[in-house]
Amino acid sequence: MNFFRGVMGGQTAGPQPSGAETIQKLCDRVASSTLLEDRRDAVRALKSLSKKYRMEVGTQAMDHLINILQTDRSDSEILGYALDTLYNVISNDEEEEQDENAQKQADDLGTQFTETFIQDPEHITLLLTMLEEFDFHVRWPGVKLLTALLKNQGVQVQGIILVSPMGVSRLMDLLADSREVIRNDGLLLLQQLTKGNAAIQKIVAFENAFERLLDIITEEGSSDGGIVVEDCLLLLLNLLKNNSSNQNFFKEGSYIQRMKPWFEVGDDNSGWSAQKVTNLHLMLQLVRVMVSPVNSPGATASCQKCMYQCGLLQQLCTILMATGVPADILTETINTVSEVIRGSQVNQDYFASVNAPSNPPRPAIVVLLMSMVNERQPFVLRCAVLYCFQCFLFKNQKGQGEIVATLLPSTIDANSISAGQLLCGGLFSADSLSNWCAAVALAHTLQDNLTQKEQLLRVQLATSLGKPPVSLLQQCTNILSQGSKVQTRVGLLMLLCTWISNCPIAVTHFLHNQENVPFLTAQISENLGEDERLVQGLCALLLGICIYYNDNSLENYTKEKLKQLIEKRIGKENFVEKLGFITKHELYSRAALKPQPIFPSPEQMLFDHEFTRLVKELEGLITKAVHKSSEEEEKEEEVKKTLEQHDNIVTQYKELIREQDAQIQELKEKVSSMTTQTEQLQATVSQQQSQIQQHKDQYNILKLKLGKENQSQSSQGDTQLNGLQTEELSQLREELEELRRQQTLLQTQLSEKDALIDSLKSAAKAAECPAGSDNTELLQELEALKNQVQTHLAEIGLLKAERQELLRRAEAGPSDTAPPSDGSSDAAKAELENRLAAQTAEMEQLKESRSGLEQQLAAATSTAAILQTEKAKLQTEVQESKKEQDDLLMLLADQDQKIHSLKQRLKDLGETVEDEDDLRDQTSDEDDEDED
Repeated sequence: MNFFRGVMGGQTAGPQPSGAETIQKLCDRVASSTLLEDRRDAVRALKSLSKKYRMEVGTQAMDHLINILQTDRSDSEILGYALDTLYNVISNDEEEEQDENAQKQADDLGTQFTETFIQDPEHITLLLTMLEEFDFHVRWPGVKLLTALLKNQGVQVQGIILVSPMGVSRLMDLLADSREVIRNDGLLLLQQLTKGNAAIQKIVAFENAFERLLDIITEEGSSDGGIVVEDCLLLLLNLLKNNSSNQNFFKEGSYIQRMKPWFEVGDDNSGWSAQKVTNLHLMLQLVRVMVSPVNSPGATASCQKCMYQCGLLQQLCTILMATGVPADILTETINTVSEVIRGSQVNQDYFASVNAPSNPPRPAIVVLLMSMVNERQPFVLRCAVLYCFQCFLFKNQKGQGEIVATLLPSTIDANSISAGQLLCGGLFSADSLSNWCAAVALAHTLQDNLTQKEQLLRVQLATSLGKPPVSLLQQCTNILSQGSKVQTRVGLLMLLCTWISNCPIAVTHFLHNQENVPFLTAQISENLGEDERLVQGLCALLLGICIYYNDNSLENYTKEKLKQLIEKRIGKENFVEKLGFITKHELYSRAALKPQPIFPSPEQMLFDHEFTRLVKELEGLITKAVHKSSEEEEKEEEVKKTLEQHDNIVTQYKELIREQDAQIQELKEKVSSMTTQTEQLQATVSQQQSQIQQHKDQYNILKLKLGKENQSQSSQGDTQLNGLQTEELSQLREELEELRRQQTLLQTQLSEKDALIDSLKSAAKAAECPAGSDNTELLQELEALKNQVQTHLAEIGLLKAERQELLRRAEAGPSDTAPPSDGSSDAAKAELENRLAAQTAEMEQLKESRSGLEQQLAAATSTAAILQTEKAKLQTEVQESKKEQDDLLMLLADQDQKIHSLKQRLKDLGETVEDEDDLRDQTSDEDDEDED
């Protein structure tokens, strides 16, 4: 232990070892000591030396410290020392008095040690495992160490964490730690982790990060909170910026609505703390991220709609019109409102209705424009107001018309200041920045709006007393020709180019002034300095627009004459070269990137974003138009006319083809309908032909049969007929006798069945119980009787048929060949008829008796069915009662068994238990004593 006291500053004799030697000895002790206490003391000593001897500790002790993390997991104290030592070696957080060179060397050293540490990805995995330890002395230094690693080698460490199982989830658990210092450092760790990595950003977002961060912001006091709120907002910006997936998740999770309370500032806005300004600034940036023009139009529109519906836009407009708000917050609020309303008609209409709390109330647009044309206002504030005005007019033809209307003679109100008056005042003021801003603002009132370009031609300006008014277009060219500042001329030229582009009427008005074309050609043809190149390029663009959109209504300034003028005064190649000065300017590409006008200084405020789009569209068209000769122009015109005629012809043919297609379709439907009808008619004809053929066949067969019968009848004599009659009469007598016997038998059986039915009825009434078996037998017997009756009826029918046939044959015999009938034959026939009549009467009686029997049987069957139903019901009730009784018996048996087992247990425990039999005997004895 004396060795450690020497290292820690104790007094020892002899020469003192160097830092490197001491560190080497400590590393040997860490590697060789078997006692945990010795290793712990050695690591603690390394920690104390790690800041002063950062290089030595990092190069000699890193492997030993990592080994400690792997082997001594059970001791949290030594783990904490090891993690702190690694943090001191890797971290680049130095004191402020370090100069730049020393800081650079420290940064390089931290990067070098970080690369050494992450050479084995398992070291990061080991560190993530350390973060699962709840012990403060392990978890906190682990968070700081991982944060330092991410700062030095963010991309590599992010890649390792991304592929580590549950790596990001482990880090998200830090936000739920009850110890604020760990939670706050966890926020810093997640900030470094989510920088520039969309995959990790998505994972963190889906680990419920938005909910946790918004809860922390609310708990810490929102905009009035401290540095923790700032860290949460920075992390939210990392998760949402340029990440459309997370932005959509944020919107769908209804988190935009939770942003509204952040901007509820009170009436007393004095004394804003620096932290509150920072917090509110980040909150406004967060809103802008959701509605940034670089986002997809659909996502931006959806967020804009949500911000209006939840009242967030209204809250921002309240801050916009409030007093006492710091300038930088006011500027950022204007920029935020700009992007919330940009391209959204509903939000733009609401913004147009906002009034400033003044007396009398003024529209917010007017108040903002007053700041824009006021040279005493801060430059960034004036840029923000211009951006807000541009966003208000973006894709808003209604708003454009309202602004232009304030300049028209019929709508000017002398008692109030309008937006148009402010713009005209700024356009012709002595401040070049106001000139440029007003010119660009007016250009946006005309953007992609032909109607307002024509309306603005009506605007007349009073220049001085006693002089007639001049048009706004003429006044702009007058100021342009006076040779004002470059910024002013650039603004006016951008306004004029936007105004007359795609508007032949405006081109005609511009060319009508005889001084404009000579001025432009003079500006383009001169060899001016570097600063004037941009003006020359814009003049070339303006003259090119006069050529391209010229309708040749002015004889002196037709397309051809203007091109000839360029060729003589300027030269086509020189003209195209000057036109290219615009896109080659260093500030052109910067303005083309974003719609927001952001400039380092007022002098660099030259290009507008929308104007760069116009230049890109027109530059190639103007170059082609200038190089075309008159013959080419004529040919092109002829081609255009031919193409127009061709298009007209094609259109006519298309219409004709459509009509013919409709007619063909109608005819096809008719043909299909007629084909169906034809098929049906053919089927009907075939069927009728088949029937006719069948009728013909039947007719032929009948004709043949009739011929054969006539021949046989003429050849046979009366002897055969009489013989047939005798045989048939004898057969009929036998059959009648048989029928009588059967009738007698049936009557007997019916009497027996009637008696049986009567007995069944009486038995059923007496006993009131079903007689199922007897009824079944009765039904069987009645069925047999029915069968017999049917048989007899069939036989009688046959007998009648034979009789009729006999009579028909007797009557059909030829009278000339028939023998004289004697009395005996007539008597036999009469007797036969009488017997048949009697037999028929008997059969009728049998039918009546059978009908009555069937009625009795039906009544008996109905009674039996009712009794059977009652019997089934009673049997069901009996079965249910038996089942309930069985259940009760089983329950009683179980209860007796339980009582018996409990008594047995009580007896086993030594308790006195009396049986029920004993109790009954005792009770009976007591009763006997009472009687005595």
